[in-house]
Amino acid sequence: MAVTQHHAYLAAEPAATAADSAVLSNAWLLIALPLVGAAILLLGGRRTNAWGPLLATVLPVVSFVWAVLALFDLLGRGTDARSVSVPVYEWFAVGDFSARINLLVDPLSITFVLLITFVGSLIHVYSLGYMAEDPGKRRFFAYLNLFVAAMLVLVLADNFVLLFLGWEGVGLASYLLIGFWQYKPTAATAAKKAFLINRVGDMGLLVAIMIMFTAFGAVGFSDVFAAVPGANDGVLLAIGLLLLLGACGKSAQLPLQAWLLDAMEGPTPVSALIHAATMVTAGVYLIVRAGPIFEASPAAQLTVMVVGAATMLAGGIIASAKDDIKKSLAGSTMSQIGMMVLAAGLGPIGYAAAIAHLVTHGFFKAGLFLGAGSVMHGMNDDVNMRKYGGLASKMPITFATFGLGYLAIIGVPLLSGWWTKESIISATFGLGGNVGLVFGSLVILGAALTAFYMSRMVFMTFLGEKRWDEGVHPHESPVSMTAPMVVLSIGSIALGGFLVAGDRFAAFLQPVTGAEPPHFTVGHAFASPYGIAALVVLVLGVLAAWAIYLRKPVERTAPKGNLVTNAARNELYGNEINEDLFMRPGQVLTKALVVIEDKVIDGAVNGIGAGVRDSSTGLGRTQTGFARTYALTMLIGAVIVAATLAVRF
Repeated sequence: MAVTQHHAYLAAEPAATAADSAVLSNAWLLIALPLVGAAILLLGGRRTNAWGPLLATVLPVVSFVWAVLALFDLLGRGTDARSVSVPVYEWFAVGDFSARINLLVDPLSITFVLLITFVGSLIHVYSLGYMAEDPGKRRFFAYLNLFVAAMLVLVLADNFVLLFLGWEGVGLASYLLIGFWQYKPTAATAAKKAFLINRVGDMGLLVAIMIMFTAFGAVGFSDVFAAVPGANDGVLLAIGLLLLLGACGKSAQLPLQAWLLDAMEGPTPVSALIHAATMVTAGVYLIVRAGPIFEASPAAQLTVMVVGAATMLAGGIIASAKDDIKKSLAGSTMSQIGMMVLAAGLGPIGYAAAIAHLVTHGFFKAGLFLGAGSVMHGMNDDVNMRKYGGLASKMPITFATFGLGYLAIIGVPLLSGWWTKESIISATFGLGGNVGLVFGSLVILGAALTAFYMSRMVFMTFLGEKRWDEGVHPHESPVSMTAPMVVLSIGSIALGGFLVAGDRFAAFLQPVTGAEPPHFTVGHAFASPYGIAALVVLVLGVLAAWAIYLRKPVERTAPKGNLVTNAARNELYGNEINEDLFMRPGQVLTKALVVIEDKVIDGAVNGIGAGVRDSSTGLGRTQTGFARTYALTMLIGAVIVAATLAVRF
């Protein structure tokens, strides 16, 4: 299916050391800074209320500056020396096995570190305004710091065990942030739902690690990947599918996607940080990092592509029908992450395209979520787009920044999203044959859905006639909220071209992905049939949204939908499917186990106890306390013994 090329980690040679670099040898500070911030705010209590949020905002900024220095350090090294191992300490040892806290700084990990710390810092700044009046803002900023630290552990780990530690830390922080307003039953339920569904994926990752250790005797990236060429095909398939299950949980891919839209109950900065720019990208990171395993198992690789394509379309359909602005954006996130997963499933020819789209998506989707939060801020926290309309004149900065993110995500030529989406389309069709044709066509269909649902969102929110309730007075957000949106919108304009043009990013990632740069050019994108098709569906998607949501007035109450529309409004019945397939059978099984516990196990134990008790009671009645009774008993016993002996002899 996909052409497998040499992967850097297939070699058993150790990574370069960081001893010659003060920046890299102290890379642990990237994690320690936000982690210390979380500890200070959580343990310091009310004494940190006044200055704690500011401290929590500064620390990710310092981590970002440190990450930039680390990037320049890597760029100053030769291509073969850009994978640097940073030993920290030994975590635990069992027999001959030793789990060490070693960090891996290489082109892939530093890309994620830069994205996490930069976008995370902007969201911290935005939160200063958004959460200004919230009485629990100190705790909120502590959780944000904790999340950033856990995500950095995940991407900087040099082995699967340490990666799993960060993986679980991210899940914990996500649970705390989604349920931050825990006095709302919907928020508490959403947090629990996200936690439980993610545990399913986490079990997949954990079992995969166990199989690796059993089959290869190692959990370090370099050791595991070096053992892949000689491994059993069945073992590789099992590991690949279990890793994919883990990725599905964190990245909200089918069939573990049901938690993402409910997670919008958390504060909007949470949606931007966790569910747009960082946490949901962890699954893509895992697939690309474990590339040698998937490349050695074509069946696992094909499964990755199928899951990505299915989620891409499902998310786009859901986003096209939701009237809640945040849930529509969440459906969009499902769709875009699905596109990245599909690209990652292509193997070496798709890794750079997947990560490039991940980076640009982190900018424009974070900007879109922050823009949605700005709209809510000016609309008394109303999330229903049918009660918006005409906000462009009331919120010009929000409209401009949101509009740039919109143009980027739908793939307007030469903006960030166009570069990265076209590179994915090019890589997919580059597979050749029927597989390339089918999946390439699906990506173009996904692009058409993106153009439709994002145009729908912009038209319903910012254009047309005003539809808001009496007493609502839309207004622009404070500078602390709009400034991060402006910065993110700049990335929405220019970042994609910087990464993709000239194959800069693909060449940068080559020491990790082992893939030759795809030689993507602007002329090829405009001249190729699939490039032209992508532009055609872009126009058609915008026109369809215009005809339905701008050419005529939007109804304040959602009209009765058809079969497809109702399914999309109900998230394609994902919750109902989970309830019918897992929850209700689980309830029946639980009740059956309770019956077995009560009637069989407890019954047997209680029966034995009752038998001993009753026999003891019966024997106790023979103890009368009268000497004549005991003498008679002894006489009867002696007669029985004598009679037995007489009969025997």
